[in-house]
Amino acid sequence: MEINNFNMYEIISVNDLWSAKIAIIMILCNLISIGIGRYAIQIRGLGPSIPILGLEGLGLPELLATTSLGHIIGAGTILGLKSINYLS
Repeated sequence: MEINNFNMYEIISVNDLWSAKIAIIMILCNLISIGIGRYAIQIRGLGPSIPILGLEGLGLPELLATTSLGHIIGAGTILGLKSINYLS
């Protein structure tokens, strides 16, 4: 089974590598991930706390974990939207 590399380069074009649409999608995915992680992480507050927007108990380890997941979800969302030609 041969992978067609031309189609992969067509999806991830160098000319359209970053735009405001992509930035908004990535920010939204990270915010959704932080919101889900706020309630899904059962043992919180083991690291230093970050008192941002009233998120008491959400420390640095939890923030790094949720934003890492947010970036994975965001990258998948961006690639999916590019593959259906929503993002050009």
